[in-house]
Amino acid sequence: MKVTIEQDKCVAAGQCVAHASDVFDQRDEDGVVVLLDAGPPAELAEDVRYAAAVCPALAIHIEE
Repeated sequence: MKVTIEQDKCVAAGQCVAHASDVFDQRDEDGVVVLLDAGPPAELAEDVRYAAAVCPALAIHIEE
């Protein structure tokens, strides 16, 4: 799995962090998503997929 983000699309809702905090974080100054792990381990895959699915801005992309 390879994860990419589009920071310019992010609306700082925090859904990604709520569901996969080992992979996503938010900048302190504006809440925009920060990618912590572009190649997360298999045990986090389901959480990462869910985080991408609930992102209101569709700013998270996953390549399997």
